[in-house]
Amino acid sequence: MPDCLFCKIVRKEIPANEVLRDEYVVAFRDLNPQAPTHVLVVPTLHADHLSDFAAKADGAHITRFLQAAAELGARFGPNGYRVVMNEGPEAGQTVHHLHAHVLAGRRMSWPPG
Repeated sequence: MPDCLFCKIVRKEIPANEVLRDEYVVAFRDLNPQAPTHVLVVPTLHADHLSDFAAKADGAHITRFLQAAAELGARFGPNGYRVVMNEGPEAGQTVHHLHAHVLAGRRMSWPPG
């Protein structure tokens, strides 16, 4: 998607504070962190949201997306971490490119919303 913010980050047209990059995912620090560690994990394959990704991605893309979230959670949150994905306006999705928020470094409360 030519105008998608996260696609531009994937293509390196917009700089980001990257913590992981490979052929399947790019992960970078959120500009508006909600925890001491707040990293976004973005698949390199554009999908608007999780339902779209599940329909169009192959097993390698899906597996690596989940592995990257778990890998970063373990790296930045050895005492625990939270992974959040929002789909649609009622869930708070503001960028229409699937991404997982990996939050760590503080005690998380429940319910989250």
